[in-house]
Amino acid sequence: MSERGGRLRGQLHQLIREVAKFGAVGGAGLLVNLAVFNLVRHVTEVPVVRASILATVVAIAFNYVGFRYFTYRDRDKSRRTKELTLFLLFSAVGLVIENGVLYTATYGFGWDTPLQSNVFKFLGIGVATLFRFWSYRSWVFRALPAREAVQSAESFLEQRRPAPEPVRHRVGR
Repeated sequence: MSERGGRLRGQLHQLIREVAKFGAVGGAGLLVNLAVFNLVRHVTEVPVVRASILATVVAIAFNYVGFRYFTYRDRDKSRRTKELTLFLLFSAVGLVIENGVLYTATYGFGWDTPLQSNVFKFLGIGVATLFRFWSYRSWVFRALPAREAVQSAESFLEQRRPAPEPVRHRVGR
């Protein structure tokens, strides 16, 4: 029972670390998203939802780099094309969720002041983030199967281990 409890604590600790790293990258991506959104809104005449879509695309690119090289750097890297394709697919779904909330608030309810736009942009990001966390960890940045991880670690250690020195026996004087 204590072995099982230890495994559960280890898995919980690993999940907490993953959520924290995801949150760090996501938080930085949130700042990028909101900064680009507000910059485009205040400097150009681009409509609110288009400005939001542009900001989301910039944040998606920023987040991919952060997730691949920080949050999920220990995950399988053998299929980068598939990984990027899935990341973009799930990010596009997140983009629709995020901007669907803003679109509904802006054009469905007429809530279009800068404060209202930012509140609903933030709310949309929050809902989309839940979907993205689940999809990225489940489908995009997949963990290496245990057997492959062990083989990879063993081959790495074999490459780093110096060759054993030959044993020399002393022959009498």
